[in-house]
Amino acid sequence: MNITERFLNYTKFDTQSSEESQSVPSTPKQLVFAEYLKKELIQEGLDDVELDEKGYLYATLKSNIKQDVPTIGFISHYDTSPDCSGADIKPQIVSNYDGSDILLSEGIISSPKKFPELLQHIGEDLIVTDGHTLLGADDKAGIAEIVQAMVYLQQHDEIKHGKIRIAFNPDEEIGMGAHHFDVEKFGCQWAYTMDGGDVGELEFENFNAASAKITIKGVSVHPGYAKGKMINANALAAEFAKMLPEDETPETTEGYQGFYHLIGMQTNTELGKLSYIIRDHDRDRFEDRKRFIMRCAEQMNEKYGEGTVIADVKDQYYNMKEKIDPQMHVIDLVLKAMQECNVAPKVRPIRGGTDGAQLSFKGLPCPNIFAGGVNFHGPYEFVSIQSMEKAMQVIVKICEMTAGYND
Repeated sequence: MNITERFLNYTKFDTQSSEESQSVPSTPKQLVFAEYLKKELIQEGLDDVELDEKGYLYATLKSNIKQDVPTIGFISHYDTSPDCSGADIKPQIVSNYDGSDILLSEGIISSPKKFPELLQHIGEDLIVTDGHTLLGADDKAGIAEIVQAMVYLQQHDEIKHGKIRIAFNPDEEIGMGAHHFDVEKFGCQWAYTMDGGDVGELEFENFNAASAKITIKGVSVHPGYAKGKMINANALAAEFAKMLPEDETPETTEGYQGFYHLIGMQTNTELGKLSYIIRDHDRDRFEDRKRFIMRCAEQMNEKYGEGTVIADVKDQYYNMKEKIDPQMHVIDLVLKAMQECNVAPKVRPIRGGTDGAQLSFKGLPCPNIFAGGVNFHGPYEFVSIQSMEKAMQVIVKICEMTAGYND
């Protein structure tokens, strides 16, 4: 099975996670895919294949050398984003892409005028959607690359490598992917998530992240008799949203700039619920943003009465840079591996987060490497077959170079 067939097989599974769920994994359908992956890893001859009750799948490629070298790992998540449907995905292959518009389905066009990233892949073979779902390259491309790399290493015993651990987990898209990851069981000195974007991306800086759940308690009264009595939670929700800076949202920021992002709102006269995510690379500014959200709630309560607005702010993950900086050999290996594979590195901060951020704070240094997908979380997502092959080659090269690593 080649990497394209493997990836296309994976897209058949709907693995969308859910922020509303309290279970682990957040959706039972993720376990269906995890069971499939478990069987595949066993069939491919990997050892120590274990799927725990929370949906975390671990496996080992045994060392083929006698000397003692670091055990390293590769990690990807198998859930897809709640932002767009991942059911009944119908992938299409655009062979030898020529730079023109791509007709996904009737009336739905992926155009380089809107998505100039397409032009970076002229001459390549692109896997796209039919315009009605996401594709799932985030992060099933990463899974396909890791599995294919392990198969390749088994087929090429002349490539020397130490013990390699791999792991696949649920619920990364809702910020929970690393919460139940067993770092001790994984047993690696360091690892890499294959969860980045286009070819060459290497990331070891990410947002500090928090969620904010705002609950607004209104008072519902018949509108004909509401004067001085009604507190309309719909209006208060809109008022709260307007208190946040309009120029500090995802659509107005880039690079190292942080933001507040309103990801959901449900309101009626009696009750309002707003969901935000808070992001900033700088830890001090991140703390300021959380305090600002709380102050907004306090100001609303001063105006409308104590307890009208409740803000529940919870940290999700932190910037891994402070954990990676003391161990830059982890990055140097990737840069050398990319060079050997004729991949131009693109070292940049992640405007988001990966499981590697949380894992780094759990004692497992874990930067993020490209998986090749572009335009994640929506119907215009695509991945180049050649990009997936390059990512697989980089994994193989990292394994090979680690066999010669001297601390």
